[in-house]
Amino acid sequence: MKLLRTIRLDPSDTFVFDRVAEPGEWAVSGAFIFADADPEALDGKPRAAFRGGLLGVSSLGWSTLAQIVEASEEDRAALIDLLARRFLERLGAPDLPAARAAAQEEVAFAASLCDHPPDTLIAVRRTFEDGAIREAFRTLRPRGARKPMRAFSFLEVEGEEEAETVDLVNLGRERKRDA
Repeated sequence: MKLLRTIRLDPSDTFVFDRVAEPGEWAVSGAFIFADADPEALDGKPRAAFRGGLLGVSSLGWSTLAQIVEASEEDRAALIDLLARRFLERLGAPDLPAARAAAQEEVAFAASLCDHPPDTLIAVRRTFEDGAIREAFRTLRPRGARKPMRAFSFLEVEGEEEAETVDLVNLGRERKRDA
């Protein structure tokens, strides 16, 4: 079985997102965080999380990328338990059975994204269309023989070809103002 873990290839997540996932956390899509949000009203860092963040379950922080990794059934069960606790304690689930059912669904969805070789990276592009959140996932794989991963060695992309522009300079200024 394969699941997703957050990965940080450079420090950009630390100034793109309000809350940043630590490298190596189990990850899920995280679209549920925005279920009650008005995407048109999101700006700055919350908008960046909406548009391109994968959710680290331990921290409820965001990561631009997640890595497909081998996982055991025990890992999956522990992830479901942790996510169910997050739903219950921090995200307003009405009770543990409801939280557990939602967690199982989210983990199953994350696992469904892992139909690629281990070490493949996953990125998300999230939009709001016709009253619903739409997610498109891209995969990034090292070209040629496997080597240690570096941020700029991932050249093969599968998925939507539409580019998105992020103003990193202004995001960095925003971070200084917020500090």
